[in-house]
Amino acid sequence: MIVVVCPGQGSQTPGFLAPWIESSPAGALDELSSAAGVDLVTHGTVSDADTIRDTAVAQPLIVAAGIITLRALFADGRRDKIGGIAGHSVGEITAAVGAGILSDTEAMRFVGERGRAMADAAALAQTGMSAVVGGTEAEVLALFDEVGVLPANYNGGGQIVVAGEPAALALLAERAPRGVRVIPLQVAGAFHTHYMAPAVERLAAVAATLTPADPTLTIWTNNDGSVVDDGARFVDLLVGQVSSPVRWDLDMAAFAAAGVTGLIEVAPAGALVGIAKRGLKGIPAVAVKTPDDLAAALELIDQAA
Repeated sequence: MIVVVCPGQGSQTPGFLAPWIESSPAGALDELSSAAGVDLVTHGTVSDADTIRDTAVAQPLIVAAGIITLRALFADGRRDKIGGIAGHSVGEITAAVGAGILSDTEAMRFVGERGRAMADAAALAQTGMSAVVGGTEAEVLALFDEVGVLPANYNGGGQIVVAGEPAALALLAERAPRGVRVIPLQVAGAFHTHYMAPAVERLAAVAATLTPADPTLTIWTNNDGSVVDDGARFVDLLVGQVSSPVRWDLDMAAFAAAGVTGLIEVAPAGALVGIAKRGLKGIPAVAVKTPDDLAAALELIDQAA
């Protein structure tokens, strides 16, 4: 069974959308840009790293890249050969498109407001995020409580991303025991924690204007790793997700329980395949970073079928 996974914020790099634009029909991004209220062509091709690090810019870029990748992967009837789909954080919006829950334009309208709302919430307090790698879960969770940081992403494979105030994150790095690495992330905000509560109300208002359909492809949620078969409930979970921890560890466990035989990560790919190498050892995986990677992904789909 092939599972398609959709990455979250932090996967973007300057110019990463350029090869996708070059391989797409003229104007393919115009409708997506309009729906999101973001100039995807400019930011995906010439904007610098600092510009696309802005949450309000990064999130629509990531979802748009994922949608374009899905169009290519699902062409020629190959969608019927996919066993399921899931996304990490903002990637859940991409996954909602792949599963048939949201249309392309509804997803872009939602992610445009998500990015802006989370950026505004992040501006209310000086916070950041760090990746913590190594140690036992009980050991690091106790340390988080001690220094005052909050788990934001349980990524599996021995990695948890935490969020909090700069002083608390610095104290975490100082007190990390032997064998535990604390890696500061270039993210201006404590995403997936109570710091994002102001964004929830704004997203709920946008969600109320959407017309979600029930999924026609198996989709797992970041909430607890379960399969969701109600489109409206999945959208509700998307709203609450911005202020709740991402349980990617439970998603990967669910993939394994369902009999996953291969993973394909849509653009801007790499992060989730990297995590899978530790959390789903031995499972073949393809990171579709550019259109040149599509051949390997399509081969993996066809082999599984």
